[in-house]
Amino acid sequence: MRSVNLNEARTHLSELVSAAAAGDEIIIARSGQPLAMLVPLKKPEPRQPGLAKGRLTDEFFEPLPEEELLQWEQ
Repeated sequence: MRSVNLNEARTHLSELVSAAAAGDEIIIARSGQPLAMLVPLKKPEPRQPGLAKGRLTDEFFEPLPEEELLQWEQ
């Protein structure tokens, strides 16, 4: 895990972000105290159409009761 000071992070932000995107974890510190960490984001899983097929009944499509509608409007 790489550690850089805040000034270096400001100067080389693009390079640090590229390194994080490639899988590196980078700690940003001020006066030797860790402040933040750059880490790679997880890639989202592709959506699967039809995941709820057969699970929804006709009741799902019924209008909501008036008191519940009022709660959504608060």
